[in-house]
Amino acid sequence: MTGLTLYDTASRKKREFTPQDPSRVTMYVCGPTVYAPAHVGNFRPEVVFDVLFRVLRRTYGEAAVLFSRNFTDVDDKINAAAKAEGVDITVITDRFTAIYHEDAAALNVLPKTFEPTATGHMDEITAFIGRLIQDGFAYEAEDHVLFAVNTHKPYGEFSKRPLDEMIAGARVEVAPYKKNPADFVLWKPARDGEPGWDSPWGRGRPGWHIECSAMIEGSLGETIDIHGGGIDLVFPHHENEIAQSACAHGGAPLANYWLHNGFLAMNSAKMSKSDGNVVTVHEMLADGVRGETIRYAMLTGHYRAPLDWTPALIGSARKSLDRLYGVLRRMGEVDATAAADTPEAVLTALHDDLNTPRALAALFEIAARANKAEDEKARAEAAAELKAAGAILGLLQSDPDAWFGLDAVAPADRAEIDQLIVERTKARADKDFARADEIREQLDAKGVQADDGPEGTTWRMKA
Repeated sequence: MTGLTLYDTASRKKREFTPQDPSRVTMYVCGPTVYAPAHVGNFRPEVVFDVLFRVLRRTYGEAAVLFSRNFTDVDDKINAAAKAEGVDITVITDRFTAIYHEDAAALNVLPKTFEPTATGHMDEITAFIGRLIQDGFAYEAEDHVLFAVNTHKPYGEFSKRPLDEMIAGARVEVAPYKKNPADFVLWKPARDGEPGWDSPWGRGRPGWHIECSAMIEGSLGETIDIHGGGIDLVFPHHENEIAQSACAHGGAPLANYWLHNGFLAMNSAKMSKSDGNVVTVHEMLADGVRGETIRYAMLTGHYRAPLDWTPALIGSARKSLDRLYGVLRRMGEVDATAAADTPEAVLTALHDDLNTPRALAALFEIAARANKAEDEKARAEAAAELKAAGAILGLLQSDPDAWFGLDAVAPADRAEIDQLIVERTKARADKDFARADEIREQLDAKGVQADDGPEGTTWRMKA
């Protein structure tokens, strides 16, 4: 089996992953701004990098992999939300951080090693800015502190954009106090009524980019193995992180591998709260969509490619999980002595730049083999293999009866329905369609929905 290869945005090619220290593998992913429930597009990096987290933990050991994902908890949108409710910003950020955690748990996302916040790192942020000023990479101007981009010669190489494009796309004010229009804010004054923190440059708050550099340094160190995030963060956010971190650390790189996931789109347009073109995970869960279904749907596309988020995608994901859980249910209880390692076909797919579509295809190949298992030992081994394959993807870890809602059905009733399903399957195989239709009517009368698929028939109680 080949080693793990990842597509590195900085070099624009796949590279074999080699950590600086196999006993301390470090990864940082830019997290959400917590002023509202996160939309499903915000959770694509959560799911993508959760799979990578699982792959790394399997390779290097759970204790060896340190994963840091931040929360941006001071921002204009947070301030506006707090002002609208007449509350402190912590009321807003605590509320939506809790919702984010609930949503992430529903998607089977593993807890992070670290979850730094901007407000929890103000001392580190101001110290970081102070070093940049002292070494001539930043300057004060009209109560602001700005990073001077011309002091970092490689500026722009990461995103490969010309200067005029960078200025236009930087989403920062082209202010008269800037020495260069591309210079970006490290610290800005707090307006009346806004939250602020004391600093050598007056009461204010940090710019967005400096927060991540300081939180990475504080939680993981100067140079990390992997930095991830959405493709929209390549510029200006990650370009600016790279510049200020290199200048603060004597030219040392911020990260050795840069990974970026593609957008989720609705109606072929990028999800955007400002455009109202979003659906939140919280809403989907409240509407009865299972978190595992959302997770599966996200894994059907390669993480670097865009993915169109549609009701058809969700329906297909649920049916796929039904098929897989149906196989597990037919296999019965997994014997603890039949525990299996992650199957090679799944690992090979994931080691090839997290090729989750190919890994999902491998799941169904394993399920097909499991369906052919004839004795109890073979069934237990097949079920263990399928669960192990699902585990590294964050799938198939629920009880199959619970997945189908059968845990609320009395055992005697389940046994009777299972027997009817067996009889109907035999009738269909014998081309006795009249008997098959008769049994379906019996199932309908019991409120049972039977779904036929390549791996057999699954059933659930109708809502």
